[in-house]
Parts: sequence; structure tokens; C-alpha cells
Amino acid sequence: MTNITSWPVDAAYLARNARKLIRQLRGQPLERKIRIAILGGSTSQELALFLEVLLLARGFDPQFWHSEYGRYWEDAALGNDELNAFAPELIYVHTGSQNIRNWPEINVSEDEAEAAARSEIARFIQIWDGLQSRSQAVILQNNFELPDIRILGNYDAVYPAGRVRFTERLNALIADEVRQRPYLVLNDVCYLSARIGLDNWYDPARWFSYKLATTPQASAELAFNLTALICARYGLSKKVLVLDLDNTVWGGVIGDDGADAIVIGRETPRAEAYTHFQEYVRRLRQRGIVLAVASKNEDATAREGFSHPDSVLKIGDFSSFKANWEPKHENIQNIAHELSLGLDSFVFADDNPAERSLVASQLPSIAVPEISEDAAASLRILDRNQYFETLSLSEEDLARSSQYAGNAKRNELQAKFANYGEFLASLEMSSEAGPFAPPYLERIAQLTGKTNQFNLTTRRYSLAEIESIARDPAYITRYIRLADRFGDNGLISVVVGRLDATTLHIDLWLMSCRVLKRDVELLMLDELATAARQAGARTLRGYYVRTPKNNMVGRHYESLGFTLVAGTDDASEWTLALDDYQAKNKHIRQAGTSQTAG
Repeated sequence: MTNITSWPVDAAYLARNARKLIRQLRGQPLERKIRIAILGGSTSQELALFLEVLLLARGFDPQFWHSEYGRYWEDAALGNDELNAFAPELIYVHTGSQNIRNWPEINVSEDEAEAAARSEIARFIQIWDGLQSRSQAVILQNNFELPDIRILGNYDAVYPAGRVRFTERLNALIADEVRQRPYLVLNDVCYLSARIGLDNWYDPARWFSYKLATTPQASAELAFNLTALICARYGLSKKVLVLDLDNTVWGGVIGDDGADAIVIGRETPRAEAYTHFQEYVRRLRQRGIVLAVASKNEDATAREGFSHPDSVLKIGDFSSFKANWEPKHENIQNIAHELSLGLDSFVFADDNPAERSLVASQLPSIAVPEISEDAAASLRILDRNQYFETLSLSEEDLARSSQYAGNAKRNELQAKFANYGEFLASLEMSSEAGPFAPPYLERIAQLTGKTNQFNLTTRRYSLAEIESIARDPAYITRYIRLADRFGDNGLISVVVGRLDATTLHIDLWLMSCRVLKRDVELLMLDELATAARQAGARTLRGYYVRTPKNNMVGRHYESLGFTLVAGTDDASEWTLALDDYQAKNKHIRQAGTSQTAG
């Protein structure tokens, strides 16, 4: 069967088999239900059919609500009782260039063209504001593909009233709005349509006959792109790229040819392709993707390749380096253990089909793209699969690679200590803790969206919900930032507690796995207990809801001294009396801690 979760997207296969695939996939266990409303400026049933297949294949159980054709503005700006009752988690505004209403006349001035563009965007702002006022949903908004025809030819991209130039201006204004509205996510239709070609994107016959704004191939590409965005929203984007070396990162076999003879640089087309591949990988690291090596090589020999004067990647770019003769799937498991990351967050790139097959069979949760010795083609496959899709880019994201590199140094240090407490003391950890505050709200919402392993209830919160909770006196919230002698880990743990008389219900408790076993959970419990007692609470009540990814915290409350009061392995409730509570944290210095309840 065609691998429907990988690029390239086979639209013909999807069209022929969509309903059969839906029946098959719905017969399997599905991890997460999601409600998606589609507000269509064009007919959206084909797109929704493809999207349902792709989401089911990724473990989602999607339920859809469709607006009536062409009523996207009315349902959003003026409201719709059915839409409100559906209570979507995601709202997709499926619009395109056919839905632009304020095209400027060809003879208008530049100022008048700019006014027309801002008037058009004002209409979409009404859509977004209307939806946000009635819903906490994340809104996915298309930008615009370029027009199918150009009245002015090439000058259409120059003249302010030219439709190409006007569309580009609209897209720039939409991008500005997305940056200012964290609940708004861009679906980059302009890029997608350019990539597959406008003639492959839009078929006038389909539009005039059925009001379908896209071809089947375009609908499939849209569905694939939306699936990547939705996966990113729910923390399913990949975080780690594990690389083979020979004929993957450089050309040739370093053990046979020697470091001086590997193919890299600018002298030949093949060498330049590997250089381009390395440049791409290094840019992934710069944006926060963790890099690792799993290579069948002698360690010293493999490392020599990164000393080549033309190598873009350096040893310091890798957070874990495994060059030996052990099976690669075992090395990858060891890398996951070192980084404290789940295997489902890994991508493994290797030109050898036998190695790819072995890793894929032994570690089925890992993404294993079908790359080859053709570095240029491999780069395109990595990029098109959108493994590393993101909805935002924070300072913590940009620092992630260096933070995981710091973890390797911490692991080396730990090996020198027989006593774990002495190791923790040697880290010289310091923290900042306090109630949710404006500088951190977007990061907190981001963490709730993508943290899956150390997450007791796996509740997802939009930025609007986090802002509301932060203002509500009925909630006690806490975040923790952690730093140590090896660097700043950033904001890594979040708790949301809800007051009910003398009980504080812990609705959310999550933590980044990169700070596991550092006593952060003890510090968080101290913070929570202090704030709860100040607010008049005498009991903490914690909840655990099992998911396929959070088994590691199934006994979290037990380890902290809570008492089980109800539940099973799948869901449990725990209580802790606060009357005689004694602080538990001994190894983390509290710098800048706020004890203000909120």
C-alpha cells in the first residue's frame, strides 16, 4: 500500500481509495479526537475527504463541520449557532484568490490600491475577531495563490493595481497579522501553488462546474500541508534528525577513502550537492532541531570528516555521536535515552536501503524517509515531508540544540559521581518560578500544545485560554525556568491549578523531558503547595490520564507522596494534605521566585 503519510502525495491513489482507507483506519485504535470546522470560500468536501484520511493515518480521530458554500464570512463575523455548538478545536478558513472582493481597478493610484488591500484584509480581520470572540479554537488561514491570468503580463508584478502585485501585498499583510495574533496560523497556499505550478493548482472547468478552487493534486497537497500544521499544533512534529555519514552527509566512504578524499565542497556538482545538504541540516540546527549521528564507522575516523576544510557541519553541531559497529537501531535507542526524547520525535536519514529497512522494522515510530546517494534529492525529500513543521519560533526553540548538547555534558559529569545527590549539587542549578506572566504566555501555550511525555493530563490550551486563566483568581498557575553551570534550559515546566473551596485541583502538570531527574518536580510541588496554602487550600488533588505517550508519569503523584483515592491504570486521582507539608527541593537554588498566588 502507498505510504500516505509521506511525500510525494499520490492524489490519484487518495481519490480512488479514500473511503476504503477511512473504513480501515477507523478500525484501528486512534489516539486523539479533534473537531475541525471548515469555513469554505469554495467547495471543500474533496479536501476534507483527503484530510480525514491523512489525519486518521497519523492517529487522529477527526470530526468535521462545514459551513454552507460561500458563507464563510457570515458564519465567522456574524456567528452561527451550529458552529458554536460544534465547539471546534481548529477552524480552517478555506479561501483563495476567487474570494478576493476588493480587486483594484487598473487605473487607480498607488494609494488607492493600498487602500483596497487594507480593506480586503479588514474583512478577514472581521472573520478572525468574530471567531475568536466565540471560540478558543486555533484558526488556520490560507493566504492567496497568485492569479491565474495577468492582464499586464510581467508588469503585473510591478504595477500597484496589477493583480500579481496586489496579491503579494495581501499576503504580506496577512503575514503581519499572523505574527500579531498567536491564535492565527498561516497555511501557505502561495508557496504550495508555486511549488506544484499554477496550472496544476487551478482548473477553470472545476471552478465553473463545481466551485472547486483546486485540482485533485492541489487538494491533496493542501491536505498534506494542513496535516503537518495540525500535527505541529498537537506536539507531533519531529525534534531530532539522526544522520548516517558516508554517502549521506558527504560523498564517499571515509574509512576506505580517507578524510581528504570525501566528496564535499564546491569543485564538482556532486560535492556541491552534499555541501548544500549540510547547509540545510545546519540551518535546521539553528532553528532548534537536535542533530545526532548513527554511523557504522570507527569513532575517530568518522569524526575526521567534520575536520575537512569544506565541511559545513562541525562536531559541535551534534548533541549525540554514535560511530561504531553496533546495529543502528540500537544506537538510535541509546541516543533517545541520552536525550530523554521519545523515538516518535526522531527522523533517521540513511542512503542505505537495508539500514533504513532494519531501523523502520525495529523502531516503527521513527520517520525513515526514502533518501539516496543523491544529496540534492535527499534534501528535497527531507524538506517536503515537513517533519519539522512549527507554528512559531521562540527563543527556547532557537536555543534547543545547545540545551541538548549541554545535556550530553551533564551525562558525562554524572558518570563521575557515585552519589546522585552530589551530582545534582554539582550542577549548581538555579530557577525562576512564578505565576503565569505576559512575557511567557505564548511559550506556555506552546508547551501545552506540544508536550506529550511528561504531561499528566495532556490538556491543550490556546493562547487565549492561557491568558484567561492567568487573569482568573480561581486559578493558581506556576511556571519554572531552570539554569545550571552548563547553560539556560529556558521555561521547562508548567502547572495549572483550579481552586474549589479548600481543594486545589491540578488540571495540568507538564515538564520538558530534557530536565528529567533534576528535582524540578519537587521544586514545582513546593511552589504549588505554598501558593495553595496562601489561597486557603488544604488539599492538592492531582489527576493522571493515560495516553500512548505519557506512561512515564503514571506513578508521578505516588512518587511525590500523594495518596491514591480513585482510578485505574488509565486514569487516576490522587490527594495530598497540606497541613504539615514540608519543602522537598534540596538542590535547586530559587532565584527570582514569586510566591504570589495567581
